[in-house]
Amino acid sequence: MTSSNGKYDVELTITLTEAPGAVDYEFVLLGSGGAVSEGSTLPDPRAALAAVEQFGEEIFFPVPRPDRICTQQYGGPQVALVTGRFRGREVSSRFSRTDGCEIARWRTMAALLGGVAGSTGNI
Repeated sequence: MTSSNGKYDVELTITLTEAPGAVDYEFVLLGSGGAVSEGSTLPDPRAALAAVEQFGEEIFFPVPRPDRICTQQYGGPQVALVTGRFRGREVSSRFSRTDGCEIARWRTMAALLGGVAGSTGNI
């Protein structure tokens, strides 16, 4: 299944802000058929696409879980906005590091958020 323009399965723009008032970084991830497409600007687009292919459905379109408990810890001021399309569906997702659940989401998608696999997402 490809997005509405028929060219990409994954067409995402990531806007990363390291701290309030800091300069935003913008990255693009384009992919089709499980392969990174030309025009992707992330530091490690293959790792980012692998994370999106593996976890995108549950991260971008989560099923509400009212029984979920998140640790109250602060992981930093970073915020990332991910917009675009994933397998034909509109994506508009915000990532932060404001509690244990959000930190876990960030780590899962670190390569997509401008970092390399296993990093915090910091560039």
